[in-house]
Amino acid sequence: MFRYMRFMLLIGIFAAGLSVSTQAQTANPPPSAALYKAIVYRSYGPPSVLHLDNIAIPTPNENQVVIRVRAAAANPLDWHYMRGAPYIMRFQAGLTAPEEPRIGTDVSGVVAAVGSAVTRFKPGDEVFGVARGAFGQYAIAAERRLATKPAELSFETAAAMPVAAVTALQALRDTAQLKPGQQVLINGASGGVGTYAVQIAKALGAKVTAVSSKRNVDLVKSLGADRVIDYTQEDFTQSADRYDVVLDNVGNRSLSEVRSVLKPDGIHILNGGGGPDDNPWITPFDKVIGAFLVSPFVSQRATMMLAEVTSAELGVLTDMVKANQLKSVIDRTFTLADTPQAITYLESGRARGKVVITVPQE
Repeated sequence: MFRYMRFMLLIGIFAAGLSVSTQAQTANPPPSAALYKAIVYRSYGPPSVLHLDNIAIPTPNENQVVIRVRAAAANPLDWHYMRGAPYIMRFQAGLTAPEEPRIGTDVSGVVAAVGSAVTRFKPGDEVFGVARGAFGQYAIAAERRLATKPAELSFETAAAMPVAAVTALQALRDTAQLKPGQQVLINGASGGVGTYAVQIAKALGAKVTAVSSKRNVDLVKSLGADRVIDYTQEDFTQSADRYDVVLDNVGNRSLSEVRSVLKPDGIHILNGGGGPDDNPWITPFDKVIGAFLVSPFVSQRATMMLAEVTSAELGVLTDMVKANQLKSVIDRTFTLADTPQAITYLESGRARGKVVITVPQE
């Protein structure tokens, strides 16, 4: 149960870091226009609850930054908020309806205004990171969750990185403590987290086995995977190979199946699990509870994680970009008005890499 509580605490921490103020004073007021276009939702449900609306430009508190958004990226976190699932999330997001109508997390753009205590950014700076309300012409973020956008990245490729790449980084570097020469299997290697995880695992010196569909084999190989398993032809849980780390971005195999391919002291990191059609009460926590019950009797570890995006972690990604160790894979881009279609596509589970939303400049 500890891992379950830790996961929910991380959700709360992440959400708190994205909290906004619409009344606090600002050192540099936003542009004079009172309203801007943003995707909002006022009830939980499928992508059809999302719509484009005109809302008030946010005002930052002393530690916040207002961003004129150039691009945003869709994450499973966004559709979890949109659907209010798993239901336990509603204790933080709003029991019967979302308390915060804005949506979207990954962001890149240009600083429009800063709070009085912000020291690292000024209007006109190009930044990327996480914010509340990234699916809009403006978004607001805590200073500590932003970094300067590297010149090597477009706004689109920068927006794709924060949540997915930091998740991969923290899973492999911190949770797994991956060491050079170790064997890591990445299930769901062609998705948002998976494409970054393959590259980060290689940068950490690991031997990478990637699991994907046949159509994505060449893509995953191009990212550095030493071996790619086409899951339509081969079941990785039936292999004789054993791994130090299994990073599971899909959650489509049981704990016992994954344990069967782990070394005695291996670790199973569950990053994904559950889709819009799964049980909204327990998925993906059924596996977390299962891991808690089994862990006292086995030497292997199983855990679930949610990334905490900070300026420092974004700086690590920037260094990897500059060293040609990390790049974004973008499947499709959508306009702001087409955000519901972008989320629908993400929920389909067919995206190769990231789904990005471009925001028109008016």
